Amino acid sequence: MKISGFSMVRNATKLYYPIKQSIKSILPICDEFIIAIGEGDEDDNTREVVESIDSDKIKIIDTVWKEEDFVNGRVNAIQTNIALDACEGDWCFYVQADEVVHEKYLPLIKDRCIELQNDDKIEGLVFDYRHFWGDYDHYQISHGWYKREVRVIKNNLEIESNNSAQGFRRNGERIKAAHANAEIFHYGWVRPPKYMQDKSKALNSVHWGKEKAKKVYKTKANEFDYGPLDQLPTYSGTHPEVMQDWMAKMNWEDKLQYSGEPDPRRELHKHEKLKTKIITAIEQKLERQFGGKIYLSGHRNYKLIGNK
Repeated sequence: MKISGFSMVRNATKLYYPIKQSIKSILPICDEFIIAIGEGDEDDNTREVVESIDSDKIKIIDTVWKEEDFVNGRVNAIQTNIALDACEGDWCFYVQADEVVHEKYLPLIKDRCIELQNDDKIEGLVFDYRHFWGDYDHYQISHGWYKREVRVIKNNLEIESNNSAQGFRRNGERIKAAHANAEIFHYGWVRPPKYMQDKSKALNSVHWGKEKAKKVYKTKANEFDYGPLDQLPTYSGTHPEVMQDWMAKMNWEDKLQYSGEPDPRRELHKHEKLKTKIITAIEQKLERQFGGKIYLSGHRNYKLIGNK
């Protein structure tokens, strides 16, 4: 059995993506790692950072992101599929540029791949998610944040990245997935406030188009406001070993708000709104009562097989 890691990225260094840590986190259980690197801005050196990993497992595909694909995030799925199409493994393990896997989960993930390799009912593996927010001590559990997503799929089943590379579909249908018994650490909302605002603009550019995003962000502050962090749960566990050097660079504590009320001059984040708080409280109560992840609305990109 072989496992192919894969990803796609563009402008990772200028937007503060931990792409090197992301790749290294799953590289030990991968036989190869395919990454599609889009041509970035002149002040970006993403390719050099990926090359610095210095592993013969890594194969880089140089690409160009077409502006006509900057609609509803479609370019993200296109770039993901470029990397996926080059994978040769029996299983394909996808990590986005701000997602990292804790080393404690690697043996469990590999064991699941071995266990389910010949099970035709299973097309992929679904992971729990921990979405960090503002710093490395706080994370989101609010309604509207995806609690699980597929990140490992079987190869050669015509499975493709869906929409904005959120999940995967097979012939347009949700794939059948078992639980990976593992978690993804998502650091997409942990950046210096200036980088966070730049990343937010870049992300919205691939969904709205560059011109609309440029117009909207003209009136926004230069730095992202995370809001009061004491509204969120705190994390007391360990972070992946590959993240230690990256986390040591954190120097924006003085720009974070650890208590108090949200700034009334800005629009509330979704998790700060009363409606979201009520739905979140109901979901949390149902999860404690029945176990598992409860969704009161929204969709999932998979059909969970099994009792987890």
